Amino acid sequence: MQYDQQGDGGPMTKARRRPKRLRQVLIVGGLAAVIAAGGGGAYKAGLFSDIGDPVSFGKIQESAAAEEIRPGVLMPTGPKAEFERTARLPDGTQIAKTTLVGAKSGFTGDVWVWVPKEYDEPRYAKSAFPVLISLPGGRGYPTNYWGTGPGLGLQQAVADGVKDGTSLPFILVMPVTNADTKHHFDGSDIPGEPKMGTWMADDVPDFARANFRTFTSRDGWAFMGSSAGGFNGFKQVLKYPERFKAVIASGVDIVPDSPLWRGNQQAMDENNPEKLAEKLIAAGGPDVYVNFQIGTKEGGRDLAEKFMKEYGKGPVHTWLQVIQDGEHNGKSYVRGMREGSLAWISKVMQGPTPDPAVR
Repeated sequence: MQYDQQGDGGPMTKARRRPKRLRQVLIVGGLAAVIAAGGGGAYKAGLFSDIGDPVSFGKIQESAAAEEIRPGVLMPTGPKAEFERTARLPDGTQIAKTTLVGAKSGFTGDVWVWVPKEYDEPRYAKSAFPVLISLPGGRGYPTNYWGTGPGLGLQQAVADGVKDGTSLPFILVMPVTNADTKHHFDGSDIPGEPKMGTWMADDVPDFARANFRTFTSRDGWAFMGSSAGGFNGFKQVLKYPERFKAVIASGVDIVPDSPLWRGNQQAMDENNPEKLAEKLIAAGGPDVYVNFQIGTKEGGRDLAEKFMKEYGKGPVHTWLQVIQDGEHNGKSYVRGMREGSLAWISKVMQGPTPDPAVR
């Protein structure tokens, strides 16, 4: 399996706390000028550091009474996670981390979250938001580079797409994907190994439901991932089409290939996208949407096109985003998302609905 080396580095949750820090700025004139320009400018300039501070998402949602909840909207079920801030974007949105103890898998790992600014706007207080579970390539442990590396541009791409009307305001949930730094687990419950399939398909979505306003239907649940993470999300959508509707799978392998399977063919087949697609086609649905992203400077396009030709029929809808001069790395894949994949997935997913009575 190819690895993407670009990038940095109910459920029970706990955060790893660090003390608050404030940089002392001695150039008083410069500090005053930046503050006068607005708080967001101060953070962008780096004059303040609040990394490690506790974060609370969804401050407005508690005001929505039970009788006001709209059909199809699930208010946070709890228990509420404790988050610590790991990054802040120029628009004031933030990435935060918590540690999730998977109730169903028994696995404990870190999860990063980014919430678009629309989530805390009063007009959306009663609305659900779509969740895009974002998975890294490589070992995907102990970090997820989509969460630790905002410089890759994933969060900004979504924010810009919302502003331009080409993307839904997705909540990005960015968990670790493997159980250690030595092995990859194909996003599966490999016999005798940590249950990384249950972690991804059950514990991570349960965590999102516990903390955020989400949709009750699969129309609000999707994956994106690169390399090994792309395979992981690709497999989950085909295996659990009643839970997840779409995936952006970049630089992806098509079949499981972890050495940990040790020749267990039956278990491999149960986690093989080709076998899962065959089963879904035979069943006649539900419909799923698979977007492959491939750069012209990487291999694998032939495998994606072969899958599309053989299995892109009936309820399995496929599409290929070719990234000109794109390489096998996160920045190329974010560019592909900007060039078309975010708009593609936004058309098949459900977005939030503003309250017409609130401005």
